[in-house]
Amino acid sequence: MRVLRTPLQIIRADLRAYLALTAMAYGLLLLGMALGLLFPDLNAALTGSMGASGETDLVVSLLAQPWLFAATIFAVNIARIALASILLPSLIVPFLGIAVFAYFAVETGITLAPVNHAAAMTLIPHSLTIVIEYQAYVLLLLGAFLLGRSWLRPATVEAPTHRRGYVRGLQLIGRLALPALALFVVGAVYEAFSLRYLTPLLVVG
Repeated sequence: MRVLRTPLQIIRADLRAYLALTAMAYGLLLLGMALGLLFPDLNAALTGSMGASGETDLVVSLLAQPWLFAATIFAVNIARIALASILLPSLIVPFLGIAVFAYFAVETGITLAPVNHAAAMTLIPHSLTIVIEYQAYVLLLLGAFLLGRSWLRPATVEAPTHRRGYVRGLQLIGRLALPALALFVVGAVYEAFSLRYLTPLLVVG
């Protein structure tokens, strides 16, 4: 219960920041989708680059093994997005991870834009994946925000120095990271099994 209670206390204490980051994350994703619909060439360029890099082939090859697919999705979310895009940049420059994620959200929205029947049908079950995973991202974004604020203004966490404020910010990230990790697990399993079993029925239908 403490694992859930502490993050909820952090969210309540900084509810405005949490709501603002939630609106930013989902809003930029929707903006990206709108851009993908308005400018199909953008969508084609991004999906084409995924194919050229081998990402599309990797997804197809893993579809027959949903548990391995879920593990891969989880690893990508942790390594490429949670760590490389949100947390590590924020450990070096205050709030940088929020800006990096903003770019990622727009780019993801462009990629997911329902530009054709298959993309639109895929988006129906994938919408729940987005809700789950983006909630995990928002928790980490809140951690990045609190780290930057406590680092620059240590008095906000009752720390006497900037160094102590930084340490206190890291502690807040750690407490928010546990529920984010659980959401990543749930999101990865749902995404893998929905793409394996549910999406093909909708696309073919």
